Amino acid sequence: MPETTTQGGRTTFENFGRKVDAQFGKVGPRIEDEVKRVIAYLNDQVVPQVRQNSSSALRCAAEQLGRLAEHLDQRRNDVRSGSSERPAGEKPSAS
Repeated sequence: MPETTTQGGRTTFENFGRKVDAQFGKVGPRIEDEVKRVIAYLNDQVVPQVRQNSSSALRCAAEQLGRLAEHLDQRRNDVRSGSSERPAGEKPSAS
């Protein structure tokens, strides 16, 4: 594909590249500053909230797991003692 030559022996593509560099070259430092601000915001605001909420979620899950363990223990004890009580809606097991 032949390159189109314009003023001073430069190609159209070279001129376009220079214009793009001139426009976006000014934006680079600003983008870097914005990225730094976003990182600072994430580190200062988001991460602490996630950590706090994560620990709360773990405590809640631990409570639920504790209740489940108690329920399973109770069921195991009921089966061993031959208790015929079943929670509402549960069908008897086929033996």
